Amino acid sequence: MFTGIVEEIGEVVGVRESAEVVVLTVRGRTVTSDARHGDSIAVNGVCLTVVDPDGSIDGTFTVELVPETLKRTSLSAVATGARVNLERAMPATGRLGGHIVQGHVDGVATLLSRTPGERSDELRFSLPPELARYVVEKGSIAVDGVSLTVAGVTSDSFVVALIPTTLSHTTLGLREAGDTVNLEADVIAKYVERLAAGYVGGDRPAGAVTVGEEARAQ
Repeated sequence: MFTGIVEEIGEVVGVRESAEVVVLTVRGRTVTSDARHGDSIAVNGVCLTVVDPDGSIDGTFTVELVPETLKRTSLSAVATGARVNLERAMPATGRLGGHIVQGHVDGVATLLSRTPGERSDELRFSLPPELARYVVEKGSIAVDGVSLTVAGVTSDSFVVALIPTTLSHTTLGLREAGDTVNLEADVIAKYVERLAAGYVGGDRPAGAVTVGEEARAQ
């Protein structure tokens, strides 16, 4: 699990195809300081596994992108020299500084516009129809692995406001209109929807009773 608090901006230093996977080599001095084989590192919000047999020994780490990852995320278009957001998995004793981020990308969006302000930049992104129901004003969303608060939302777009720290410490400060980003909706919203589905417009789970039914039974 991650928190959406980016630790550093890394650089893709190698891209190669091997059988059915794409192998990325990424440079990141902070996230590799204790990286071991099998560790999880989020790259632009995508949870990936370090496959270097001895972990990192030179400030880089290697990950493999399977077809499912290539199909669902913007990493399918990543090239050597690309800057990427990096975050190590949160330890059990760590602080949940952002929100619960799984590193399981739900979809890809496009940066529609960027409006610079005196203290912050306002960015508007497209909102895939299948994700719209999970995005609410003042709720949380991960954009390229960055935990952000939704400042405004319509049926097909949402807006976030980026403070100077976010602009300088993540790749969102470099994004331009037309760029694609990875989105991950708040997992809590997904669970609420799943649990409520049996009570709102659908069949209730077997054995479930409503508060009213429970009261009448007493």
